Amino acid sequence: MLTKFETKSNRVKGLSFHSKRPWILASLHSGVIQLWDYRMGTLIDRFDEHDGPVRGVHFHKSQPLFVSGGDDYKIKVWNYKIHRCLFTLLGHLDYIRTVQFHNEYPWIVSASDDQTIRIWNWQSRTCISVLTGHNHYVMCASFHPKEDLVVSASLDQTVRVWDIGALRKKTVSPADDILRLSQMNTDLFGGVDAVVKYVLEGHDRGVNWAAFHPSLPLIVSGADDRQVKLWRMNDTKAWEVDTLRGHMNNVSCVMFHARQDIIVSNSEDKSIRVWDVTKRTGVQTFRREHDRFWILASHPEMNLLAAGHDSGMIVFKLERERPAFSVSGDHLYFVKDRFLRLYEFSTHKDNQVIPIRRPGSISLNQGPRTLSYSPTENAVLVCSDVDGGSYELYIIPKDSIARGDTVQEAKRGVGGSAIFIARNRFAVLDKSNNQVLVKNLKNEIVKKSGLPIAADAIFYAGTGNLLCRAEDRVVIFDLQQRLVLGDLQTPFVKYVVWSNDMESVALLSKHAIIIASKKLVHRCTLHETIRVKSGAWDDNGVFIYTTLNHIKYCLPNGDSGIIRTLDVPIYITKVSGNTIYCLDRDGKNRAIAIDATEYVFKLSLLKKRYDQVMSMIRNSQLCGQAMIAYLQQKGFPEVALHFVKDERTRFNLALESGNIQIAVASAKEIDEKDHWYRLGVEALRQGNASIVEYAYQRTKNFERLSFLYLVTGNIDKLSKMLRIAEIKNDVMGQFHNALYLGDVKERIKILENAGHVPLAYVTAAVHGLQDVAERLAIELGDNVPTLPEGKVPSLLMPPSPILYGGDWPLLRVMKGIFEGGLDNAGRGAQEEDEEAADGDWGEDLDIVDVDGMQNGEIRVVVEDGEVHEENEEEGGWDLEDLELPPEIDTPKATVGTHSAVFVAPTPGMPVSQIWIQKSSLAGEHAAAGNFDTAMRLLSRQLGIKNFTPLKPMFLDLHTGSHTYLRAFSSAPVISLALEGGWNESVSPNVRGPPALVFNFSQLEEKLKAGYKATTSGKFTEALRLFLNILHTIPLIVVESRREVDEVKELIIIAKEYVLGLKMELKRRELKDNPVRQQELAAYFTHCNLQMPHLRLALLNAMTVCYKSGNLNTAANFARRLLETNPTIENQAKTARQVLQAAERNMRDSSQLNYDFRNPFVVCGATYVPIYRGQKDVSCPYCSSRFVPAQEGQLCNVCELAVVGADASGLLCSPSQKR
Repeated sequence: MLTKFETKSNRVKGLSFHSKRPWILASLHSGVIQLWDYRMGTLIDRFDEHDGPVRGVHFHKSQPLFVSGGDDYKIKVWNYKIHRCLFTLLGHLDYIRTVQFHNEYPWIVSASDDQTIRIWNWQSRTCISVLTGHNHYVMCASFHPKEDLVVSASLDQTVRVWDIGALRKKTVSPADDILRLSQMNTDLFGGVDAVVKYVLEGHDRGVNWAAFHPSLPLIVSGADDRQVKLWRMNDTKAWEVDTLRGHMNNVSCVMFHARQDIIVSNSEDKSIRVWDVTKRTGVQTFRREHDRFWILASHPEMNLLAAGHDSGMIVFKLERERPAFSVSGDHLYFVKDRFLRLYEFSTHKDNQVIPIRRPGSISLNQGPRTLSYSPTENAVLVCSDVDGGSYELYIIPKDSIARGDTVQEAKRGVGGSAIFIARNRFAVLDKSNNQVLVKNLKNEIVKKSGLPIAADAIFYAGTGNLLCRAEDRVVIFDLQQRLVLGDLQTPFVKYVVWSNDMESVALLSKHAIIIASKKLVHRCTLHETIRVKSGAWDDNGVFIYTTLNHIKYCLPNGDSGIIRTLDVPIYITKVSGNTIYCLDRDGKNRAIAIDATEYVFKLSLLKKRYDQVMSMIRNSQLCGQAMIAYLQQKGFPEVALHFVKDERTRFNLALESGNIQIAVASAKEIDEKDHWYRLGVEALRQGNASIVEYAYQRTKNFERLSFLYLVTGNIDKLSKMLRIAEIKNDVMGQFHNALYLGDVKERIKILENAGHVPLAYVTAAVHGLQDVAERLAIELGDNVPTLPEGKVPSLLMPPSPILYGGDWPLLRVMKGIFEGGLDNAGRGAQEEDEEAADGDWGEDLDIVDVDGMQNGEIRVVVEDGEVHEENEEEGGWDLEDLELPPEIDTPKATVGTHSAVFVAPTPGMPVSQIWIQKSSLAGEHAAAGNFDTAMRLLSRQLGIKNFTPLKPMFLDLHTGSHTYLRAFSSAPVISLALEGGWNESVSPNVRGPPALVFNFSQLEEKLKAGYKATTSGKFTEALRLFLNILHTIPLIVVESRREVDEVKELIIIAKEYVLGLKMELKRRELKDNPVRQQELAAYFTHCNLQMPHLRLALLNAMTVCYKSGNLNTAANFARRLLETNPTIENQAKTARQVLQAAERNMRDSSQLNYDFRNPFVVCGATYVPIYRGQKDVSCPYCSSRFVPAQEGQLCNVCELAVVGADASGLLCSPSQKR
């Protein structure tokens, strides 16, 4: 049995498959109906309007409906699209056992414990017939798939077949007079629309189920006499054919399989049995441990069955449907219907070659599983599961290809899997001895070779090599040299697909695809939620694979996508150009045409074949948000620009690729404040001052404009800004501009006009304008503010800019691969679309003219603007029509003249990158700013998953190991990496490790501070210090092995204190639980503390227990305290007094979870003792111990690592190199 899906729920009493979608309905004993997607394994919906168990449920074949019947005597018809019950059919007087829609007519048949069967019309919502005749509960009733018959089974030990032909005629032509008469009689005598055709008697007990064969005149029934009976019928009579015995308890359901000659039955004996209809013998049995089976359902179209039991249901197949096949060049050999067939891809011819014997055994799943072909010898190996795994070797005669009827005796042998490994040698896996037998074509053993892992299957891996599969890994094994060539950990691999050049391999497991090299070096892993079915490599090295419902692709870097959807699963045999050849489940060859544009485009980008990218951009219909997002994500925004017509998207892409001209053009089209602002930010980043200015002018952003003029030293324009602020009556703007200009008189005037006369006076006096100050003093009279004595005023005068100019000098940027290509494309092809025609993706503004003047034209434009302004001062700035630089044709001559162009030297490797090249120390990676690798290292070495507490440390390390230098005012700040361990003798080219801000001596200081806080009882402060030590250690780097040991020792000390202090703080929170208080105080004394702290902990525990009346326990603490020879007399005295009191009354008033005689450690999360011999799990970093239930949780002590995680251990010194 191949289980495809399983659920856990209440007892399942009814099941129904949807005919098209991968859905199954399960009705439960609890009254709920569940709708599952068995392909994805998810619960889609639940319907719970029934009161009590729902025993029957059925999907309609074509409408979005299903029907259910339950113990509340109600039949409900539901629409699953609108998630509700449409109507309820009432009429039965007892539990309803089964319900079923008719394939063709709008009918529902229902069987009930009221001893009747009813047929309803769900369109008119009425009962159209009542079938009476059974004299006990009717357990099931169902329509015949093609004829006008109903079969029913009842506890009166009979199976009845009813003829409903009259009912059909009435439905088709209801106007008949005779029928109208019979309608009147119906009310008196019950209808004559349905008459009993046969009564089948033969069971000794009540019959639980009866079902028709889909095409033959057969009926199968199952009953409480534990027997399955097979009946045959003709037009006049029906008779018993045979009885199938084997079930140990009541048979609850039985049915014919739609595609094979078998009967499937299930029973309350907790088994499903499969019977052969022709031989009438049992074929196979599947058992469950504890669950009785109640119901079976089969899929109307596919080879799927479902069974409901006491605690859920299973969806399963009886046999694999994957045809065994092998591809060799233009030929495909495959097995279909006990014949080996040959298909030629080029001619699409399909011939049968030789018959392959059908397995002699009677159980299922014995068909061929794999096929291996040797082209030179024309030999085929067919493997199947017969006798626990065996193979057959056939030599194909050269002339028989046409006839394919000569039976030849195959050479056979036992073995898990057999494959050709050379022209005339094949390998057979001998699982029991874990070895491979190499045999020749006479089936004689040539060589034996032990395997390096316990393999359960072998696959071809090139001549003389095997790929061996174990549960969780695969290895490539060279049989000649007996060497392991490659080893890779993987999920359980089902299929192996090699590329044509044998350089790459795809390992297919149930839900994942692993792509690796021929030496099993991992390249990428893809995870799929839906099962992976097959795959093949195309000519470009892209892996094309199928899941149950898609054909998809996987690029070498792990990017994947959907090529098309599938109606039914297929098995890819070969990919050639835009055609996929495949086999379907019926063993038919199909060729499917696909559109490979998307993945070929992505592959060209990946492999940097830009000429192909160019031609595809020009000629294909590639576009869409997904493609643009992909190009953006992969760092090709300039390519994405060529697909996009939408101005907003163009603007974003232009900013991302730094293409100011396109950004300006798009911003003009959009003309929104936000876009101008973002354009300004990008232009400022590029130092393109004129565009920044233009953007600020468009948004009338005068404050930013003033600041820009200040930064670029444009004093003339600053004065204009002052005048504009004056005209706009913007006092604050005026004052700022006066401040930027250093114009003191203007500032005094502004302050005076605004009514701030005292401020105006102070400004004048400080800046030495005595005459103005005197005039203002007279105005102020007695309110003259006093200036502080003996202070030298520092004047607010802005420094003069060193460089005055427009744009920053830019390095000549060589045009990207794409830019030139797209330019030429535009000219050559005279493209209609503007983008390609003026698709100059380089930045024209960045070109430095030969005579060294940058973008002279821009300045001319700006000056024109100025003339324009002076004439119309009153109207503010009217800059709307300003001509803009991007539209000016910059002289192209400069592109070619390389002599005058400065070419930047190639940058060396940054120091921070050198630091991380060979280092496995997380602290050094964090210092270099490589936080993600630092986190990965910590995760691998110490199992750390919670990095929140480490964030400030990471930032401190990074900022602390870099310094920043200012070169001159308009240049960016230079960042320098600080190296540790520098001295004069070191060669200047050798780079040292980073200077780290955390070192071991700081931790020792913190430890002392923690001890001190503990002694003085500041537990919260102490806990903070010890936790800080635990959080800093992962990022510490020390020199010697001795220091490494000290660091590890420090972890243990800090861990013990954190655990103890957390328990003590927890104890203080618990006011109303004296027992727990005593336990926590007791556990604290078992933490590994310094002697003074241990004494305090013992004194504390003794006091708590004594006060709570646990004198015996208190005496134990007193003894332990006296054994430490306390130096403080007061402590010893108290202990002695407690001992004396306890000796008089040796009892404990409450029972504690604490046994001091039995050694234990305390669980770091639940604070309960874990005694010696009990199972526990530990934190991979701080080694705190926990009860097994905490596995997978965050460690409560260090708050960093995951309990029970795998970790390689602390790495904090270069001396620990492994």
